[in-house]
Amino acid sequence: MTHFLGSHLNRLDAKGRVSVPAAFRANLKKLSGEAEGPVTMILRPSHKHACIEAWPQTVFDRLAQSLERYELFSPEYDDLAAAIYADAYPIEADKEGRILLNEILVGHAALAENALFMGTGPIFQIWEPEAARRRAAEARQVVNNRGLTLPGAQPAMGVAR
Repeated sequence: MTHFLGSHLNRLDAKGRVSVPAAFRANLKKLSGEAEGPVTMILRPSHKHACIEAWPQTVFDRLAQSLERYELFSPEYDDLAAAIYADAYPIEADKEGRILLNEILVGHAALAENALFMGTGPIFQIWEPEAARRRAAEARQVVNNRGLTLPGAQPAMGVAR
């Protein structure tokens, strides 16, 4: 699986356009299986953080499939579908790799002049830069305080936990 790694700072223009980092665009193309054509993704406001989540179509489709375990007209389905789909926006990058962020997304993430793209594995997030720095520091602190590790992961030789 292709993963989105690292943090990349890009400028948001007056029209609400921002360039998706080249490495992220390359990963989106790999995940789509299309060597040519536009780079597409699903953008949605995070329901946990003040950021925008960017989902490759294939990863979003897997998320959507998990809804199929609920009855179509059940309260659980209705709530989850509204949380996942209501503010999800299919976005296509232009030839220069820029995407247009709508007012809902820009407002949710409190973006102004710059946007920080943060890789989070199978998806990436778009943050206001200072909020992204706080979130990364908070995550590191939680991991350290709780002694979190990945299941089956072995610490490197000579590295204390």
